Amino acid sequence: MTIRLEAGRAVAAPPVDRRLLRSRARCILRELNHARSELSIALVDDETIAALNGTYRGQPRPTDVLSFSLLEGDHTAHRGALLGDVVIGVETAARQARSARRAIDDEVARLLIHGVLHLLGHDHVRCDEARAMRREERRLLRAIRT
Repeated sequence: MTIRLEAGRAVAAPPVDRRLLRSRARCILRELNHARSELSIALVDDETIAALNGTYRGQPRPTDVLSFSLLEGDHTAHRGALLGDVVIGVETAARQARSARRAIDDEVARLLIHGVLHLLGHDHVRCDEARAMRREERRLLRAIRT
């Protein structure tokens, strides 16, 4: 399993424990039967994630997490073991963590889980899909806390 962590420019948010994030990412992939898969995680500022959100979703504003799956689309034959990219907006995550009275590392883990599930095809458009995704998110949160 390979986990690549990338960071954008310095942001006005508490630092993320990258070693803990890498460990949690490994646990998440194991729990999802993807222990041999690769994952790219980018921790970026609001400006960067807003630009990505605008380009790829037509919503030029900051968001907490974006997923770019390589399991579908034109380049699937060339992806190797890489599932795709999870991009986490750390400044937005920090605001959400403060609001929910959560540690930044716990908020980032929650967003990572959400992003990885999207990489694997989960969605939350329909009510039944949203319930299934929330159930899986709770299961994975329990797994990384043990």
